[in-house]
Amino acid sequence: MSVSAEGQRLAGKVAAVSGSTRGIGRAIAERFAAEGARVVVNSRSAGPAEAVALEIGGETVGVGADVSTAVGAQRVVDGALAAFGGLDVMVCNAGIAMPRDSLQISEEDWRRTLDVDLTGVFFCAQRAARVMMTRGGGSIVTISSLQAFAPLAGRVAYAAAKGGVVAMTRSLAAEWAPRVRVNSVAPGYVATPMVLELVSQGRVDPDAVNRRTPFGRMAEPAEVASAVLFLASDEASYITGETIMVDGGWVSSAGI
Repeated sequence: MSVSAEGQRLAGKVAAVSGSTRGIGRAIAERFAAEGARVVVNSRSAGPAEAVALEIGGETVGVGADVSTAVGAQRVVDGALAAFGGLDVMVCNAGIAMPRDSLQISEEDWRRTLDVDLTGVFFCAQRAARVMMTRGGGSIVTISSLQAFAPLAGRVAYAAAKGGVVAMTRSLAAEWAPRVRVNSVAPGYVATPMVLELVSQGRVDPDAVNRRTPFGRMAEPAEVASAVLFLASDEASYITGETIMVDGGWVSSAGI
């Protein structure tokens, strides 16, 4: 097993990243491109995906698709095949957060959260693995959350979905080894547009988050992207079924 030099750890590989026009997903797409990958950027609409692909540059294309559906997930995979002829890495990143009182959450909000944050992750992994199994294997990285391990009040649907992502990652890893590796990254609070929007709505108190986090700050999207890059690359060639926490010590300090 050979490991590529830093800066080219994904040289020659094709990678798709769902939900990658902003935040963590965009940071992952940018890092993958910088590491030599040919990258598929995804958003629900083609326009934003194509615009971000142009901004990232290199061998990057945009595909519009709602990956909460099997049809949408397949469209992303087909986009990789059409543009680059293969798929080596799939990052199942697309997600939404709907903070709600659990006594008041609607059926529509519950189902939409699970459709995007759990069902969509499975469909992206499934469709990608079907291709990888016929082309020498590959690596799938799912995006979970610290709330899979330390759920917060008012986040019941999100926590349930992200906990499901961790369990699903382990199950798929056991089933698809050794051809396809499946791992997860579980971020804590990250300074993404989604989180900053919750801050502006008064749903997230950044000072409280910083006090609770041993590192004293939120993560930057690029820090999450680094963990994803490691799991996607050949440097993690004997790792599968694992979840890497990128939470600044939040879960480890649960007793504080």
